[in-house]
Order: sequence, then structure tokens, then C-alpha cells
Amino acid sequence: MLIVFSGLPGSGKTTLARELAASRSAAYLRIDSIEHALRSISPGSDIGPGGYVVALAIAGGNLSLGMAVVADCVNPVAESRAAWRELARASAVPHLDIEVVCSNKAEHRRRVEQRRSDIPGFVVPDWTSVETHDYQPWTGDRLIVDTAVLSVEDALRLIEDRLASLVYSAD
Repeated sequence: MLIVFSGLPGSGKTTLARELAASRSAAYLRIDSIEHALRSISPGSDIGPGGYVVALAIAGGNLSLGMAVVADCVNPVAESRAAWRELARASAVPHLDIEVVCSNKAEHRRRVEQRRSDIPGFVVPDWTSVETHDYQPWTGDRLIVDTAVLSVEDALRLIEDRLASLVYSAD
């Protein structure tokens, strides 16, 4: 199974993705970590979609081993979203897109401004960069999880319920 968490920085996707990956013993791929490692190899260079290309390759390898994969990424454009869907199709595994949002702007801003990096040397985005991020509206099917109204536990229950229906419908 491929589970892709998408959303703006500070929305809560990393918290949810980590919890879900741990509870399912799934491979966990965080684009921030991959992109930070790529930038450390070549400081100042534009890595473009490199983080997504690496993550897709690692995810494909894990899926071919029968491992569940949880991807944690902003996933801001239609092309990256389509690439995850295509990987699931090519791997013949169930796939769930989850868009994590924080509908309360003041709460979202507070989270962004109070965030501390858990990746050594990684600088977290500030509120201005979150507000101006090129994040294309979704057109495809996905589960929307609003962390302004759901606790972590309630959000994970909602996700697990959707995953159960995916697995059930695949049988």
C-alpha cells in the first residue's frame, strides 16, 4: 500500500505520517529529509524535483518487497501527485492520497512560527514562505484531514477507516 501525505508546511502532515508509519511498520519517506541531503551534497544548487525522484525510486523498491510506504511531502503540483498515483498503479498496490490542511489560519501561523527543525541543519519555512508557496488546488480524489478540527488521534482514526475500506474493496 502507498499512502501519500500532502499539504503545506505546518499543517500537521509529518506528525500524522510518522504516527501512521510507526503503527503500520511502514517505510517512511520524508521529502524534506531527502531534499536537505541533496542540497548538502551541492550547496546552492537547484535540486528541482530531485527529492521526489529519489523518494519515488525508494518507494518503488519498498513496494516491490511488499512493504507499505508512507510518503510525507508538500506535493504541491499535479505532476508530483500524478507520479505517486502512477507508482501505485505500476506497483499494483492500493493508494491513498491524504491532503492535510489547517483551516484555522491563526493556528496554522502559530504552528509555523513555533516550529523547530528536527532535521539537523534544515531551516524550516517561515509564515511568509508558507503563504506564498506555489500550491496548486487539487482536482483528484483524496482524503482531506483538517488538523484545526481533529486531534491527532481522531485524524489517525479517520485515516485508518479509509485505509480499511481501500483494503476491503481491493479484496
